[in-house]
Amino acid sequence: MNEGAKKTLKRLLVAVPLMFAFGFALVPLYDVFCEVTGINGKVFQSKDVEKLVIEDGRPIGLQFISTNNENMPWVFTPSEEVMTISTGKYYTATFYVKNTTNKKMTAQAVPSVAPSNAASHLKKLECFCFEQQVLMPGEEALLPVKLLVSNELPKNIKNIILSYTIFDITEYEDDSLANNEMNHENMNNHGGQH
Repeated sequence: MNEGAKKTLKRLLVAVPLMFAFGFALVPLYDVFCEVTGINGKVFQSKDVEKLVIEDGRPIGLQFISTNNENMPWVFTPSEEVMTISTGKYYTATFYVKNTTNKKMTAQAVPSVAPSNAASHLKKLECFCFEQQVLMPGEEALLPVKLLVSNELPKNIKNIILSYTIFDITEYEDDSLANNEMNHENMNNHGGQH
């Protein structure tokens, strides 16, 4: 084995375990990042919310934003963009979705909350983001979010933004679609000539 190959082998023997360890470290780092920023939701299905229900909550604004990931062709929009709610009470909001393609697709919505210090006070009892959404070609649906904002929300927070980004997570059976698109693109690049 030549000297160059030995150096490369040594580097790989060091790099591979480091990369593996880094992959494991990403999970707790990601959790801390999400907890601090409120990004990617970190608002999971809440239990024991009944003790947070009160009669005399304070009014706050709740704004809903929907975003499609760049490869997601569905229509995805909140039924209401803004709601005025009271802390300590249940509310249900809905998002309209429509599969605009000619194929069955599976989607996953990922939530985030702003300001980040409001995330721990937003309790979701039901949310379409807890499950994958499967729609047939042309199918449409109203997806619910049932939530409650705790009265312990800091007094300086008057508005909360609940944002969802929807992703295509369809498991395609084969690469024929991708291959067809590549062949079509190659033909266009070469003027359709062989």
